[in-house]
Amino acid sequence: MDAQSRGRADDVDPADQWVLNPETGTYELRLNPSGTQSNSGTGRSSSGRSSTRRTEQPERSGRREVPGQRNRRAGKAPAGESPDAQGRRKRKPKAARKKKVLLWTGGVMGFVLVVGAGGAYWLYQHFNGNINTVDVGDAGSKSSVPDGAFNILVIGTDKRTGAGNEGYGDAGSEGHADTNILFHVSADRTNATAMSIPRDMITDIPACPTKQKDGTTKTVPGEKNVRFNTSLGQEGRDPGCTMRTVKQLTGLTVDHFMMADFNAVKQLSSAVGGVKVCLEKPVNDPKSHLKLPAGQSVVKGEQALAFVRTRHSFGNESDLDRIKQQQQFIGSMIRQMKSDDTLGSPTKMYGLADAATKALTVDSGIGSIKKLTDLAQVLGKIDAKNITFATLPVIDNPAEGKKHITVVPDPTKSDALFAMMRADTSLTEVKKKEAASKSAADAEQAARLNGPRAKASDVRVTVLNGGAAAGSAGLMVTWLQNQQSVLKSSNGSNAPQKVPATVLAYAPNQADQARKLADLLGLPASALKPGTKDAVGKEAMVLTLGPDFKQAGTPIGAPAKAPEGIQKVEADKSVCAK
Repeated sequence: MDAQSRGRADDVDPADQWVLNPETGTYELRLNPSGTQSNSGTGRSSSGRSSTRRTEQPERSGRREVPGQRNRRAGKAPAGESPDAQGRRKRKPKAARKKKVLLWTGGVMGFVLVVGAGGAYWLYQHFNGNINTVDVGDAGSKSSVPDGAFNILVIGTDKRTGAGNEGYGDAGSEGHADTNILFHVSADRTNATAMSIPRDMITDIPACPTKQKDGTTKTVPGEKNVRFNTSLGQEGRDPGCTMRTVKQLTGLTVDHFMMADFNAVKQLSSAVGGVKVCLEKPVNDPKSHLKLPAGQSVVKGEQALAFVRTRHSFGNESDLDRIKQQQQFIGSMIRQMKSDDTLGSPTKMYGLADAATKALTVDSGIGSIKKLTDLAQVLGKIDAKNITFATLPVIDNPAEGKKHITVVPDPTKSDALFAMMRADTSLTEVKKKEAASKSAADAEQAARLNGPRAKASDVRVTVLNGGAAAGSAGLMVTWLQNQQSVLKSSNGSNAPQKVPATVLAYAPNQADQARKLADLLGLPASALKPGTKDAVGKEAMVLTLGPDFKQAGTPIGAPAKAPEGIQKVEADKSVCAK
């Protein structure tokens, strides 16, 4: 029995007012005086009956009814329930509980849980009022859940705001992009890749238009060869600048961002009752104040923040090793949020939703509870075993000699990982994808690459730019002619319209030329689009370069598997920090 049923309706914790609806098998908020869950502004209960009609009937013994109780008191079992189940609350199915929870993952700040308001307008407004938004202009998407694969940049800023955080030093910092995870969600929504981007990686930051408080737009000049973390905070850069930097670096469009500071780690870890972590050896770090024994521990609040901040307790004491323990923490929080212990506790769910929305700053494309829950419904269905954490492959910065302070992208492995993400290739073994690879459609695509090849000198192709960087068509033609002896290639300038990925259109009697060109460019079979009519005379094939084209000589197709040696771990795996 909840607090309101006991006759104490005033000053009741909203979490205590979640009740089980036996008719739907889900928890619902019951906040109106009649004791039924009304739909927002309609005056009707969740079962469709008029709430006015129900209030005309006096309550018995001061008790308030929950859906389904009327039939029980009349000696009848609700439809579909056996008579011997009367008086017992129906057990909510595990699948229904998990479907009801709207889950979204975040970065080092933890993973964000947002619970639907269920028609309680004041509660909706409460959560909605917690969220801070930033207008990033055309850096993000207007749709909360874009069609196809999409990407969300999760930023953990080192801004020292909030109670107790001033003691961490650098109190006047505007906050930099201290922790960064690019969360790529597959088009079929079965899997996700969470790629960590090292804060001390040297990269170029593009010029960035930012919205000012007075409504005007100020463009912050770009910089070359600087740390990635300066893409936020430095020179007034906002999260949209970090999104643009990631797009320039990876070739992936970033649709949304979610950002939080130190408080998020403390509040979210406490809201779920603590996060399990594992250490191979005991730690007593005076700098981060982390003190834990070897083996498994549960951390929350200040200890959770200390765990994700420490860089002198594990590995070679670098930011790269800290990324590993942050990924361990995040994976553990995913498992905790998906556990029955959390899903079955209305109090924890309310507290987590409240803490999460207070901790969040997001772009205007997802800047409301409605938009966040739309996104959460998609993300919450991804199984933890199909969420892979990876770290952008890097090498020590050659410009620093033996200092090893900063890093740069590994020129081979990083491009391969970016290509996999652009091609929406999972880093995990997903049964649905395995089955799809054996389908007749894929077999037909693969057959396009089987057969004779023409000589490079016989390949005739016109190159168009359909979404690649400016000048790409000309650079491709120069490379084909000078490096690959494809002398019958020509620059057709811009395509009539942009394409989502590079495509080669050819006639049936040009199949041998198409295969040769695919070999030279590293085109996947899916990029080859045969026509139905044979080419006549000197008619050329048409190669349209899409946003997946990086530069001439770099394979356009994605590798079938992750590069050797890449650091990765699935979210359902428990790993001990070394």
